Amino acid sequence: MKKILLLSCFLFFNKAITQESTASKQVTTFTLEAPQLKSSKKIWVYLPKAYTLSTKRYPVIYMHDGQNLFDSKTAAFGEWNIDETLDSLNAQVIVIGIEHGGDKRIAELTPYPHPKYGGGKADDYLDFIVKTLKPKVDAAYRTKAGAKNTCIMGSSLGGLVSFYAALKYPEVFGKVGCFSPSFWFSRNDMNKLMSQTETFKTKVYFLCGDNEGDADVIPDMEAVEHWVNTKRCECKKLNKKVIVKGGQHNEKLWRERFKKAYLWLF
Repeated sequence: MKKILLLSCFLFFNKAITQESTASKQVTTFTLEAPQLKSSKKIWVYLPKAYTLSTKRYPVIYMHDGQNLFDSKTAAFGEWNIDETLDSLNAQVIVIGIEHGGDKRIAELTPYPHPKYGGGKADDYLDFIVKTLKPKVDAAYRTKAGAKNTCIMGSSLGGLVSFYAALKYPEVFGKVGCFSPSFWFSRNDMNKLMSQTETFKTKVYFLCGDNEGDADVIPDMEAVEHWVNTKRCECKKLNKKVIVKGGQHNEKLWRERFKKAYLWLF
C-alpha cells in the first residue's frame, strides 16, 4: 500500500498553488524541446551569487523533479530550498532542475517496467539529459563539463534513475546523490545490470530515513552500497551511507539533508 501511495502522490506535483514565488533571483527558467520524449521540458537554472561577476567555470548538479527544488509556488509538497541553501554556503556550483513529466513521471524515471506500475522509459529520459540538455547547458553557461564535476541527484524514483545514470553513463556523471532510492521498482533488473558492470568509480551519497513506510528501502539501499564497495576499496571513501533516525519519505528529509550531501560530494 505504501508503494501505491508513494507513486500516486507524485502524479499530483503539477497542482497549482496560489502563492508568491519563493525562488531567489539566481534562479531562471527556459523551455527546451525533448525529442527523445516527444515533448518539451521546463528547465530551472540556479547560478552562484557571483556568477555574473566572474569568469570562472563551475561544476553542475542535474536534479530531477525541478518543480520541487526552488519554489514553493510549484512544489505541491514543499520545496527543497536548494537556492537558499546554496546561497548560505556561497556555493560554487550550477544546478539544473529538470521538470518531471507529470503523469509520465513514473515512465521517465524508471529504467525497467514494473509488472504492476508500468514505466521503463528512463533510457529516453537520460538520453535527453546527456545528448540534448547537457550540451545546451555547457554551451550557454561556464561549466566544468567533465564527469568529475558533473553530478546527478534525485529522490525516490529520482534516486533510482540517478544511480542508473551512473551505471549507464559513467563517462558523464562522476557524482550521484541517491536519496530514498526506490530500488524495489526494478530490483531484479538492476541487480542483473550491476552484475554485468565490471568497474564503478562514481562517488555516491546514499540517504534514506528509517521511517519511510517501506520495509525494503534500507536493505535495498544497503545491498546496492555493498555492491559498490565490492568494486573498489572502502578506504577510498567514494561513497557514504546515511540513515536518518525518524526520517520519512518526504521533502522535509531531502531538504534538511541536501546541504550535507552537497558538502560531501563537492
